Amino acid sequence: MAGAQTAVQLRERGWPGAIRLIGDESHPPYDRPPLSKAVLLGKAEGSSFGIDFGALDVELELGRGVTGLRTSEQLVETGSGEVPYDQLVIATGAAPRTLPGSDGVEGVHLLRTLDDAARLRPVLAARGTVLVVGAGWIGAEFATAAREAGCAVTVVEAAGQPLPGALPAEVASHMRDWYAQSGAELRTGVAVRAVEPGAVQLADGTRLNADAVLVGIGSRPATGWLTDSAVELDERGAVRADEWLRTSAPHVYAVGDCASFPSARYGERLLVHHWDNALQGPRVVAENITAERFADSAAERSVYDPVPYFWSEQFGRFVQYAGHHAAEDETVYRGDPTEAAWSVCWLREGSLTALLAVGRPRDLAQGRKIMERGLKVDENVLADAETPLKKAVK
Repeated sequence: MAGAQTAVQLRERGWPGAIRLIGDESHPPYDRPPLSKAVLLGKAEGSSFGIDFGALDVELELGRGVTGLRTSEQLVETGSGEVPYDQLVIATGAAPRTLPGSDGVEGVHLLRTLDDAARLRPVLAARGTVLVVGAGWIGAEFATAAREAGCAVTVVEAAGQPLPGALPAEVASHMRDWYAQSGAELRTGVAVRAVEPGAVQLADGTRLNADAVLVGIGSRPATGWLTDSAVELDERGAVRADEWLRTSAPHVYAVGDCASFPSARYGERLLVHHWDNALQGPRVVAENITAERFADSAAERSVYDPVPYFWSEQFGRFVQYAGHHAAEDETVYRGDPTEAAWSVCWLREGSLTALLAVGRPRDLAQGRKIMERGLKVDENVLADAETPLKKAVK
């Protein structure tokens, strides 16, 4: 998404020079959200963006992995030779985390790429027993698809509740029943000790048999190829971009899952692994590259400081989240979490910092606008689920 959209946005903004889009996968750029939904269930063969790169005069080089970067010479190293550049945009995304000792074990799968989804489709079609390691967003979406396909599903999570790290335990606990209601078993508070063909050993000594194991324990920025380069990485391994999405190296930008950026809005550096970030960031990168090309004025540069947004479809529910909350933020519920539709708001000094909406898309849309504008809200009005959220603005 991030690389393809950067190329598109550069052309839309009048970039006159050559554009080369290099990727290590053999498939043309495609959308990832359908991989855990329609593609996985065989309802769609692929999820290509359908961009006519030829018409855009963009040179698309597939199946070409990058291995290094020499910024002093403005050269990208690949497995098939060096590539010179005038401006470079790093959009290498993220790679899924793996379980130690699981590499090469028969029946163990990841879900990040189109090829991953293709390998998993016959697993679901066989309607066998599936074990999911990790009750995060990917784990929940895969479990949803596997249950829809008729598989027996067990989800194992080392933390005490679903969605650890993404949502506070108080909020995530309300999502626990979703698994049982769908017919899936959720086991929390127990880690995986070892994976073997046809089974998983848990830390409590339990052995669970499974026809297939899906590992969904998060991802990390795909930046290993930059280790010895002049591009600075942060403590999470992400490219450390500035507010204009420039890196520490001249003429090098970074965007999408591989890059962190400073947020004045939230007062910290954010690393966002979600679709909307890979869509919005390229617009800023393209604007700043063209500004650098056609004008030498920092005032014309665009700052990247969005209200993060993502969504998930799981167990028959449409879940949306906008913003970025901190542990100390005040929590305000809109509606009953045991019902089908409800929301949670996070407040800091009278301002809305984040909002989780379950089956309440109007709350999400209105809350996102409030956050983008930095407006103050009335907590008492906010807590009334029958009152439109926008009415809470002071």
